[in-house]
Amino acid sequence: MTPDADRFEYLLRLGDNALILSHRLGEWCGHGPALEEDIALSNIALDLLGQAQLWLGLAGEIEGAGRSADDLAYRRDAAAFRNVLLVERPNGDYAHTLMRQFLFDAWHIELIGALAQSSEARICEIAAKAQKEVAYHVERSAELVIALGDGTAESRARMQTALDALWSYTGELFLADPTEQRLAASGVAPAPESLKPAWTRTLEAVLAEATLKTPASAFAHKGGKSGRHTEALGFILAEMQFLPRAYPDARW
Repeated sequence: MTPDADRFEYLLRLGDNALILSHRLGEWCGHGPALEEDIALSNIALDLLGQAQLWLGLAGEIEGAGRSADDLAYRRDAAAFRNVLLVERPNGDYAHTLMRQFLFDAWHIELIGALAQSSEARICEIAAKAQKEVAYHVERSAELVIALGDGTAESRARMQTALDALWSYTGELFLADPTEQRLAASGVAPAPESLKPAWTRTLEAVLAEATLKTPASAFAHKGGKSGRHTEALGFILAEMQFLPRAYPDARW
């Protein structure tokens, strides 16, 4: 692949992760267990949506085919999305949503920090802009994992069940393909495996305080980045893309 093709592919991954997770969190709007939680999750969803717009907007510029961030978000089919499988996972109960968020946030803060040192000026700029938001996200999700894990027997059991169910999806976060290897060699993006030590330290500290046990099962899935998704993405896109596809010339 050419350098531009590599950057386009990578920016799709960054944008798709933020976009799909934003939509998942948005599904809680009006349904949160408490008003404060409802508002907080909606605000995080909006943070991620803003990040998705920046990443996908830059991807469209680099592609040079006249596609905007909206085009890339609303006019691609599931096979063209490049997000990791973790962000597709259904919300489930609130424990699943919070655990999914924490596992992602602990990785995302390391990724964004590394991208803020990118040799690519525009990537560096967007990452630097997102750092405060992502720092808040991981702080909040870690606090809630601790509070519920070290809470009642019921809340702890639900958090452990969520961790066990989501654990295998985290392996994909640290697997590199040739695109990421080339970008890492040129200083545009970090090598995925380089993010794992700090992520592991964060998890170990938070899970210990939450009295939760790290699952013994090995990492599994490699799916999302190579275009292999669960049927969950199809449902997400059916909701997210309905209006733009039904009324492609609509203006708000």
